[in-house]
Amino acid sequence: MGRVNEKLVAFLNNRWLVFVAAIWVQSCAGIGYLFGSISPVIKTNLSYNQKQIARLGVAKDLGDSVGILAGTLSEILPFWGTLLVGALNNFIGYGWVWLIVTGRAPVLPLWAMCVLVFVGTNGETYFNTVSLVSCVQNFPKSRGPVVGILKGFAGLSGAILTQIYAIMHFPDSANLIFMIAVGPALVAIGMMFFIRPVAGHRQVRPSDGMSFSSVYGVCLLLAAYLMGVMLVEDLVDLSPTVIAIFTAVMFVILLTPFLIPVILTFSSETMAYPEQEALLQQSPKQEPARSEPDGHEVIFSEVEDEKSEGEDLLPALERQKRIAQLQARLLQAAAEGAVRVKRRKGPRRGEDFTLGQALIKADFWLIFFSLLLGSGTGLTVIDNLGQMSQSLGYDNTHIFVSLISIWNFLGRVGGGYFSEIVVRDYAYPRPIAMATAQFLMIFGHIFIGMGWPGAMYIGTLITGLGYGAHWAIVPATASELFGLKKFGALYNFLTLSTPMGSLIFSGLIASSIYDSEAEKQAHNGLSQLQSSSSVWFSRLHVDAPLKCDGAICFFLTCMIMAGFCAIAGMLSLILVHRTKGVYYNLYGKSRASTLS
Repeated sequence: MGRVNEKLVAFLNNRWLVFVAAIWVQSCAGIGYLFGSISPVIKTNLSYNQKQIARLGVAKDLGDSVGILAGTLSEILPFWGTLLVGALNNFIGYGWVWLIVTGRAPVLPLWAMCVLVFVGTNGETYFNTVSLVSCVQNFPKSRGPVVGILKGFAGLSGAILTQIYAIMHFPDSANLIFMIAVGPALVAIGMMFFIRPVAGHRQVRPSDGMSFSSVYGVCLLLAAYLMGVMLVEDLVDLSPTVIAIFTAVMFVILLTPFLIPVILTFSSETMAYPEQEALLQQSPKQEPARSEPDGHEVIFSEVEDEKSEGEDLLPALERQKRIAQLQARLLQAAAEGAVRVKRRKGPRRGEDFTLGQALIKADFWLIFFSLLLGSGTGLTVIDNLGQMSQSLGYDNTHIFVSLISIWNFLGRVGGGYFSEIVVRDYAYPRPIAMATAQFLMIFGHIFIGMGWPGAMYIGTLITGLGYGAHWAIVPATASELFGLKKFGALYNFLTLSTPMGSLIFSGLIASSIYDSEAEKQAHNGLSQLQSSSSVWFSRLHVDAPLKCDGAICFFLTCMIMAGFCAIAGMLSLILVHRTKGVYYNLYGKSRASTLS
């Protein structure tokens, strides 16, 4: 009995169990990606025009991006408390919207609806914060794979929730809002006591690489399966039983990673390896003594830049010892007045920056505006997919929301993978991958804007891949150029560019052009009704919400966004040119020594 209790405790404190629970939370955390599915029913039931819907979309984007409160509470509350706050935000915000849309609660002013959408979507930031922070602490040596997988599942959550909704057969599509309010909140509450730090640095195993490969395999299998299922459901009229079977298979795939902590805990392999644990415990002691009092500290990063090439071939400890000796000599010489040490006013690229220091650097603003133009246009497509597909004559708008969610996921995985090849194998700046994604998005916007038969599928594919790639490339680029010490503040500031881009492209450009074209079509239709002397139908037509049909509705918007994507790509290329030396210092020297 004691053996069983020991295994049970080990299972509950297994870092892979925490990781799997975080994956399940992230699988329903991307609720913002479903706005394209719920916006048509909000527009119809509340008689909104496209400009009002665009304002709700901007409120959603702000809720999805502003995670300052979630980050602060995660440092004060236990992780389960932070998850509970996020679940309450999600439930109250979208639950109230559902009551209003279905007529169960009085209609509120537009600003109040924006607040509700902001609060409901902001719950997602709590889910993201707890999942990412706990898993990064449990996997300190595998941050890249952990963050990529978790963010990938967040991008895939739109397709997962849409497939779950497909088996419920609600007569009113407004009930999708109810599922968004209840589903993620229930999953977060169910997992809130499992997602926490569990001293994961002491659970290192040789099999971790195989475990990560298994999770990557599940990710790709799930994405391919959902894509196939969505296409079949769109092309073939399936019975409810078949749809239920498809959804059950999806749940089986989602549950598969649960086998990893089970096998690791109940296998004969020990929980930790003493030699690895000893290395991990000694690693902080092996750091060079750089934390001297501020008044006695002098920064000599130039010493490392100007060392001889042969010194790179020395062991790390020996190299650090020689640098320390040279620093000591310089300090002594400076004290005696033989030399004068010139202090730098701030860090250089590749070192640790504060947010204030980064804000005065041109490279930081190149990343910001490139992200604003690139991801902003991609998010505009995601937010307006419902109206775009309806204007082109597609009845099932959910299929495009699901497909772009899948492409978004693959863009995140592929963007991180290929950009890593660029920097590791060729020592070339990572932003070249972002420029490539932005130039590809030009064709995605053109396909959607032209409205050719079937072009919507190709357009969502290209746009989803390009948009997702931004969120794998930008965090890594920011950490490489501006360091990890203040990475949270730097990254949260960069993410503000996305709602700003959505405000410009969706809230101002897309909505204004759509309403203008809808008014033209309504005026033409009204003229025809008046010519037939049908006054009653004319009044009915005037009172109906504006609706635009045809490719003309978003043609100009898509062409404008394609042009701004070209500008974003040029900004990324400028950043590539400016950072070649930085990336060579980061990756080129180690690659050259490896080849030699």
